Amino acid sequence: MRVLFVCHGNICRSPMAEFVLKDLAKKVGRDDLIIASAGTSTEELGHDTHHGTKKELKAHNIEFCSRHARQVAKNEYENWDIFVVMDSANKRNLERIFGADPQGKIVKMMSFVGSSADVADPWYTGNFELTFSDIYKACKALLEQI
Repeated sequence: MRVLFVCHGNICRSPMAEFVLKDLAKKVGRDDLIIASAGTSTEELGHDTHHGTKKELKAHNIEFCSRHARQVAKNEYENWDIFVVMDSANKRNLERIFGADPQGKIVKMMSFVGSSADVADPWYTGNFELTFSDIYKACKALLEQI
C-alpha cells in the first residue's frame, strides 16, 4: 500500500501526517507501507519541515528527518494507492494537477474519523497542537482501515 499525504506547501500538515503514520505503522509492524508527502503548490519547494511541526513531533516522541518540500507531479497518479488531502482546497488543486480522479484515490484526511472537516493549517492558525491531534486520530483510523 502506497500512501501520499498532500497539503498546500508540504511543510506543515502533510509531513506531520507522513511522520505520524510512519511511527504508528512501525509500532505495529506494518513495514509494507510506503508513506510520503507532497504539496500542491510551488511556494515552499525545497524547504524543510516547518519548525512548529518539528516541535510538535518531538513533543510526542515521533521520529522525523530532514526533508525537502516538493510538489505532486501530474504523472504520479498511478504511483500511489491513495492520496490523503488535508482540506477541500488541496483536493481541488490535486484534481487540477491530475486532470481528474477516475479511480477515486483522493480522500480527505478527516474522512477516516467520519468527518468532512478540514485539517486546520497551522501556518495560518499557529495551532500545531490542534493540527497534530486531528492528524494523529485520522492516521490511527487510516492504519486500522488499510
